[in-house]
Amino acid sequence: MANILVVDDEMGIRELLSEILGDEGHVVQLAENAQQAREARAASRPDLVLLDIWMPDTDGVTLLKEWQRDGMLTMPVIMMSGHATIDTAVEATRIGALNFLEKPIALQKLLKAVQQGLTRTPEVARPAAPALRVITGDSLGNSGNSNSLSNSNSLTSSSFASSASNFDQRNFTTAQSPLPAVNNQFANLSFDLPLREARDAFERIYFEYHLNREGGSMTRVAEKTGLERTHLYRKLKQLGVESVKYAKRGE
Repeated sequence: MANILVVDDEMGIRELLSEILGDEGHVVQLAENAQQAREARAASRPDLVLLDIWMPDTDGVTLLKEWQRDGMLTMPVIMMSGHATIDTAVEATRIGALNFLEKPIALQKLLKAVQQGLTRTPEVARPAAPALRVITGDSLGNSGNSNSLSNSNSLTSSSFASSASNFDQRNFTTAQSPLPAVNNQFANLSFDLPLREARDAFERIYFEYHLNREGGSMTRVAEKTGLERTHLYRKLKQLGVESVKYAKRGE
């Protein structure tokens, strides 16, 4: 059972979603505009929000930006609209929306999107990490003893590069297709990037890997990544990934 906030200015849609989600065992809060949504968010942290884009006082994208700016976007948000453009959906995804549902919303799509949102691991805010002190080879000594590292509270930039290389070999190499281009991109991923840029860079490599592996088949990539095809198309457009160049000839 989850606490779900439904924000929509149309009473019929609020009542319908409340009935459907209530039948699934969830506790549903209703808000007909952005101000009521703010009050509901401040009073209790919902497990998930279904947020309409077009509302009379403040539109859903603006409210999403506000929550993101104020550090209140700590729950999955699924955007809803019957008139939004792809650019609007992409913008909402870029800000932090988990998914986008087009009205009229199909029952199965609604339940699947809600399930994916509730099973997603939330991003927990972490305190700022202390400054890293670069440890040279001389300061570590020549013994190579792991205790030398365990006695230090500092991390080296080379240890990050080594971890990235090891992760790369475990996760981006298959017996059938080594995908050297993808490996090289991951190895060159900079840890000096801001978090959002680093995440976008990783996601770009992630989707390019799956597109390469599946020969450009959007159906198989959607299955592998657990995304709806429409969400996948928007995500690729947002990241600037061209799926057509990965399609196998003759398919």
